[in-house]
Amino acid sequence: MAWAGKVNNEETRAGESFSVPGPISKIAAYPKRLKQFLHETRVEMKQVNWPSWPDVWSQTVVVTVTVAFFGVFFYVTDSVLTRASAWVLGYFK
Repeated sequence: MAWAGKVNNEETRAGESFSVPGPISKIAAYPKRLKQFLHETRVEMKQVNWPSWPDVWSQTVVVTVTVAFFGVFFYVTDSVLTRASAWVLGYFK
């Protein structure tokens, strides 16, 4: 009986003396995890190779022209197919 008490005391000393339930410990660890996340984000952002202003400007122009081209292309294609389908349906009516 004394041996069982001794084992229990050793186990208590080896582990945490006070344990907090799971959800509460997660909430309590949130500020530390947030601080670590922000630190790691700051370190990674320093390693990013940012594009130069001429690169950004040229890519913006390319994207704008491409979107305009495809917008006009799909408008024309839709108009032609709409008129063609109306003609075919009118022809066989």
